[in-house]
Amino acid sequence: MTLRVGTRGSALALAQTKALAARFSGEVEIVEITTRGDVDRGSLAEIGGTGVFTSALRDALLDDRVDVIVHSMKDLPTAPHPGIALAAVARREDARDALCARDGLGFDDLPEGAKVGTGSPRRAAQLRRVRPDLEVVDIRGNVETRLARAQGPDADLDAVVLALAGLTRLGRQDAVTEVLGLGRFPTAPAQGALAVEVRDGDDAARRAVAPTDHLVSRACADAERLVLAGLEAGCSAPIAASAQVDDGMLFLTATVYAADGSQHLTSSHAYTLDGQSARELGDAAMDVAGRAVRELVDAGAMDLDRA
Repeated sequence: MTLRVGTRGSALALAQTKALAARFSGEVEIVEITTRGDVDRGSLAEIGGTGVFTSALRDALLDDRVDVIVHSMKDLPTAPHPGIALAAVARREDARDALCARDGLGFDDLPEGAKVGTGSPRRAAQLRRVRPDLEVVDIRGNVETRLARAQGPDADLDAVVLALAGLTRLGRQDAVTEVLGLGRFPTAPAQGALAVEVRDGDDAARRAVAPTDHLVSRACADAERLVLAGLEAGCSAPIAASAQVDDGMLFLTATVYAADGSQHLTSSHAYTLDGQSARELGDAAMDVAGRAVRELVDAGAMDLDRA
C-alpha cells in the first residue's frame, strides 16, 4: 500500500512534508493541495486566519483523496475536527523568529522609522511594543517573496520577520541577520512543530506515521495551543506561548498583546515531572496551560483589544 500524503504546494510545505514523509513506514506519494490561504492575498486578520491553510487538506483527508496530511502545527485550529485524529507531532525545530534585514542589520540597529514587514498580528504587536518608532507593514506571500521585500534588488522594506524553522527547512539561514530572543519576541503557539493527521480509526496510517511522533514536542505544543483555546483565540491572534521541558519540569510562558502593542499581559507556570510518559506529559500540559489561562483572564486578557 502506498501512503498518500497531502500537503500544501508551497516550497516550504513541500520541503518539510517530504523530509518528514521520508521517515514514514512504507512507500509514500506526495499529493499537493491548494488551500484558501494559498490563493487569497488578503491579510490573515481580514480572511480569518483560523483554518485558511488547513481546511482544504482536511477535506481531502475525509474525502479519501489522501491518507495522511501534514501541517505547520501553528496553523491548526485548536478545536478537534470530527473524523480526524492527530497521529503525530514531529520533533520540533527551533521555534524562534528571525529578522531578515537589509545590509546585515540587527534589530536594534534598524534606523528610526524603519519599515518592517510581517503578516502575523502577534509579530506586529511585538514590534510595536518593543520599537514604537517602526513602521510595521502587513505582507503576504511565500518565503522567497517576503525575503525579496527586504533583501532583493527591488526591496521596499528594511526588514521582514519570519519563522526560523521555515528558513532552516528551506536552507535559507543565510538570510537571517538576527535570531530574535524569546524574552522580547516569544513565539506563536506550536511554532516550529509539524502535525500529522489521519482519519479517525485508520490504524494502518497511524502506524505508518508513528516513527515521527515526539512526545516532548507534542506536550509543549499542546500546552501552548491550550492557552489559545482557553483564551478563545484563533491561530492568528496576537498571543504568544512558549513551553519547554528542562531539568524534570515542563515550563510555560504565555503572553497576550493588544494589537497596537500598547499593552500586554504575561503568565508563567511550571509542572514537576516524575517521568516523560505520554500520559504524564499530557497532564502537565493541561495543568500549566489551565493555570496560565486563569491568571491571564483574571488580569484582564479578555478585555485587551486584540483585533
